[in-house]
This record gives sequence, structure tokens and C-alpha cells, in this order.
Amino acid sequence: MLVELIEGLAEFERMRDQCTVTPDLLTDALFSPDAAVFGHVAEEDDGRIAGMALWYLTFSTWDGVHGIHLEDLYVRPACRGRGHGRRLLAALAAVCTRRGYTRLEWEVLNWNADAIRFYESLGAIGRGEWTQNRLTDGALAALAAEGDAR
Repeated sequence: MLVELIEGLAEFERMRDQCTVTPDLLTDALFSPDAAVFGHVAEEDDGRIAGMALWYLTFSTWDGVHGIHLEDLYVRPACRGRGHGRRLLAALAAVCTRRGYTRLEWEVLNWNADAIRFYESLGAIGRGEWTQNRLTDGALAALAAEGDAR
């Protein structure tokens, strides 16, 4: 079921061709003994899964404590406008406050105006002065080879 949500998110973000998750990979990421990914789901009244929040711990060197990075927040289009996204974010904020974490952070695509307005309505502040970087595929392998050579 979560794989279907992830595929829906990938379609929405116009990146379906890059989505390679499988049920086995997701199960291992969430439930293996060394799982480092956590998830919350939102349900409709009839028990159908309406949305998800997948997250992992970060660490702030400034504060000296963990935070949460929200990797993906997604609510099925047919279930939007019913408070699911807000409840998912509220649950993560509650995890932060209970555990003494100082940050709940995420990225949003700059063309996703609806999400940006929603996040701003919660008091979230965009961090325009930071640029996200990523290594994948060949570039990741090339740099790893340098690390393995030492």
C-alpha cells in the first residue's frame, strides 16, 4: 500500500521514471533490525490509507541534538483538504517536542505553490539561502572509489 503512495508521489512530482522502490525494499527500510527510516500514515474513516509521512533523524551540530527530516509527505489527491497533511505534520512535531528535538525540516519543489502555501500557513519558513546537493549513480560510485582506496 505504501509503495502505491510513493508511486503516486513520484507521478505528482513528475519523476515516476526515477521511482524504483519495491515492497521488499520498503519493508526492509522500515522494519529491519537496523531500520533508519520511520513512517506515519493517515487513514480515512473507512480505514483506507489516505497519506503518509516518511522521515529519518538528523543531527544539529549547533544544538547538539537530533531533529527530523521529513523525506516525503503525500496525501492522495482524492483525500486532500481533509486535514490529513496537517495531522501528519502535527504528529511529527509532537515526536520532536517529546524527544527534545529542535528541528522538523523538509524540502518542497519550488513549483508546488499549494504545498508552499500550506507550509507557510503552519509557520514554516523557506530556507532560500541553502542549496541542496546530491550525489548519485556514477558520481557517487566515483567518489566512493576514492574513499575505498584509502
